[in-house]
Amino acid sequence: MVEKKQEWLDGAKLGYDFLNKHCFDTDGQMFFHVTRDGRPIRKRRYFFSETCYVIAAAAYAKASGDEEAAEKARFVFGKCIEYATTPGLLQPKYTGTRPSKGIGVPMIMINTAQQLRETIGDPRCDEWIEKWMAEIERDFVKDDIKCVMEQVAPDGSIIDHIDGRTLNPGHAMEGAWFILHEAKHRNNDKRLIELGCRMLDYMWERGWDKEHGGVLYFRDVYNKPVQEYWQDMKMWWPHNEVIIATLLAYLMTGNEKYAEWHKMVHDYSYSHFHDKENGEWFGYLHRDGTIAQPAKGNLYKGPFHLPRQEWYCMQILEQYLK
Repeated sequence: MVEKKQEWLDGAKLGYDFLNKHCFDTDGQMFFHVTRDGRPIRKRRYFFSETCYVIAAAAYAKASGDEEAAEKARFVFGKCIEYATTPGLLQPKYTGTRPSKGIGVPMIMINTAQQLRETIGDPRCDEWIEKWMAEIERDFVKDDIKCVMEQVAPDGSIIDHIDGRTLNPGHAMEGAWFILHEAKHRNNDKRLIELGCRMLDYMWERGWDKEHGGVLYFRDVYNKPVQEYWQDMKMWWPHNEVIIATLLAYLMTGNEKYAEWHKMVHDYSYSHFHDKENGEWFGYLHRDGTIAQPAKGNLYKGPFHLPRQEWYCMQILEQYLK
């Protein structure tokens, strides 16, 4: 999609082969954490590793023409749908005492289906994207209090407890651009543009730090104390997602507000996270923008959000300029 470079395809094959050889357990679930030589360390009780595998295998299949990779991508996508829709199929993280569901599942499944549709295609994608968007709008977007919830009760109501009230503004704004992307795919569907922009508006207001700049990590829906002690830190990935969301909102609506927000988050990010000496981004800042720790990569900060942001923004800007 950028340039046909053999070393990139070779690198992709190394990753694809490693995943297939080392990262699936005998029950078909993926490991979350393995040693450098592929020995398993840890599995999680959710299936985000699988969704990332679908995106990767589908992209590799498109780039290489490998039909087996395409079949594997579609097969694992089917497993993800099963995990998402079959209670009890995966070991639950919590007991049934205070039942809840998170926005993360419909969000990641929307984006996984979008990537699969755009690389190798799958007839299930459109129907499921529609279902997951409807769930987000119905259960997580709260127009009365101008908010996008991170967790809700199974019926979509707010759980008035320190766990249930926690918001992740950057995550919700990532969801906003997935919906704007879908609007773009559907010839600038006005209803979806309006939904995506509403989500962005609500969570920018709740997440942008008016004192120091940058996106705060966690907020409470009623402005009560937040449980996690890192709640006011600035982390790299929400800024990548908000850079995309604001740019997409501006290009699709022409609303100058989004251009201003895009400049604010872009300028903050490239002046605070970007390592001008060695390249790449630091992952974690204190609230005042100073570096909390200098590692560029760890168990959670991998090469995903930043390259995706720069690659995606480059694409939509090139389309816009044409």
